[in-house]
Amino acid sequence: MSDRLAVLPQYLLPKYLLTAFAGLVANDRGGARTTKLINWFVKKYNVNMAEAANPDTASYASFNEFFTRPLCEGARPIADTAYVCPVDGAISEFGQINAGQIFQAKGHEFSATALVGGDASLAAKYHDGQFANIYLSPRDYHRIHMPCDGRLKRMIYVPGELFSVNPTTARGVPGLFARNERVVCVFDSPAGEFVLVLVGATIVGSMQTAWHGIVNPPRTNQVREWTYTDQQIELKKGEEMGRFLLGSTVVMLFQKESMQFNPLWKPAGAVRLGEVMGS
Repeated sequence: MSDRLAVLPQYLLPKYLLTAFAGLVANDRGGARTTKLINWFVKKYNVNMAEAANPDTASYASFNEFFTRPLCEGARPIADTAYVCPVDGAISEFGQINAGQIFQAKGHEFSATALVGGDASLAAKYHDGQFANIYLSPRDYHRIHMPCDGRLKRMIYVPGELFSVNPTTARGVPGLFARNERVVCVFDSPAGEFVLVLVGATIVGSMQTAWHGIVNPPRTNQVREWTYTDQQIELKKGEEMGRFLLGSTVVMLFQKESMQFNPLWKPAGAVRLGEVMGS
């Protein structure tokens, strides 16, 4: 079956209704019912609870509390390098932004302008720069951390679709990451400005940031923006900057000649928070 045929049902499913229902289930404080759901999930996806700060599945009041669990101290050492991987996951694609286009999968590209919500002047800063798309599977740790030191400049909520973001969908849905709902975070760093995008997906109940809390819901049909020029919101490399309440993908944009990727990186390769991403 081709990837395009495999994703056809996603065009027909009531994705917003499914996501709203998943959010209710994930926030339910159902006692034994919640523990049963968590235990099922741990077994199905082979989740390594030994890495969790709290490995007792029965102690989590809701599925979301379990899903966004912190790791135990020292589980993800932060490498002494300019840029570290901000999440656990798998590399979808990475490389150079060519003429404003970002490679998604074979046969598919999307524009940096579309990704950041239509702001052509912002996207132009990344012309011939670098990008990385990292997919977080259900079994992964779902907090997002800083790839380097950064001072927050802007946050942009961009409404959109709620397609799945798994590898099959990335190969089958054109412009996926610039099509789905997303939160665009713009930072200044010692090496220049960079963008970190949280991409939503089916059953991702919400996305939240360390400085704002939950960004969605509300889900609106309009782009919303917050600026932080009068605030000193500074985050250190490795510090938590946000989290997915149910999993998704992060997309990063770096300016031209501001970073060079780890030569060991390769598409579909597994990565972990704190590992060397680039110099």
